[in-house]
Amino acid sequence: MDMLAILMTIGVSFLLAVILGPLCIPLLRRLKFGQQVRTDGPQSHLKKSGTPTMGGIIILLAATVAFLRFSDKTTEFWVLLVGALGFGLVGFLDDYIKIALKRSLGLTAKQKLFGQLLFSLIVCVLLYQMGHSTAVSVPGTSFSLDFGWFYYPFVIIIFFGTTNAVNFTDGVDGLLSGTSAIAAGAFTIIAMQATEHESAVFTAALVGAVLGFLIFNAHPAKVFMGDSGSLGIGGGLAAAAILTKTEILLVLIGGVFVVEMISVILQVGSFKLRGKRIFKMSPIHHHFELSGWSEWKVVTVFWAVGLVLATAGLALYRIGGG
Repeated sequence: MDMLAILMTIGVSFLLAVILGPLCIPLLRRLKFGQQVRTDGPQSHLKKSGTPTMGGIIILLAATVAFLRFSDKTTEFWVLLVGALGFGLVGFLDDYIKIALKRSLGLTAKQKLFGQLLFSLIVCVLLYQMGHSTAVSVPGTSFSLDFGWFYYPFVIIIFFGTTNAVNFTDGVDGLLSGTSAIAAGAFTIIAMQATEHESAVFTAALVGAVLGFLIFNAHPAKVFMGDSGSLGIGGGLAAAAILTKTEILLVLIGGVFVVEMISVILQVGSFKLRGKRIFKMSPIHHHFELSGWSEWKVVTVFWAVGLVLATAGLALYRIGGG
């Protein structure tokens, strides 16, 4: 794998995001695509109301252009594009309906489910056409289990779980930008070791794009990525994990996202069953905010945890013969 091509991909996507930021943010502000802040959340977030959102467009545009420039346009190329842009489109429609059309709930649950299922199925068809292995490896070992036709429902579960987990993580300035850059960086290393060129280039493009976006998204954020960014990132990471045959390892590398999702499930389940909340607020990053942590402390701690988990994931990959 050509390291120079990977570094150039990161650099190009980073520069594109930095250039697109000052162009898109004023436009989003003029269009009044401002964030609606939850009144039951941390009081410090109320001043963020009206901050431009849907900034995920910046990430997806920058990453896609860089990916187009350095990829080989194989079938894997389409799997990654459908994963990122397909789910990004679902997020964009949800954002647009909530903000531009003033429908607070955005897409209905059925509409969002349909969109996510549609793009997951398209990926499944592409995987079948390219003869993608249906075996799933056990991290840290040389063992694998062939799922056969059950692999495709498994792929759908991976997309649904990853995109929603990543979406839950977006809620504090710079939190998702940093953690997703770390996860994408880990998959870039894995893809390079697996000589999976398309995945390496795509995740490298994602690293550059989210780091460029972080310049405008770090506290105090000038723009939020919205569902268009979080769902697009989640779809891209899921596609990369599938192509590099690290489907289960995604749970560890994306451990921060998993914890965020589990905190929501536990909170909702506890309230419905017992009428009591486990956390002061979910997702769990809000719990720490309401416990007195500053936004910057929440972000840096979660970044550090994400880095440790990604490093552990890479170590397991190497142990398993990657």
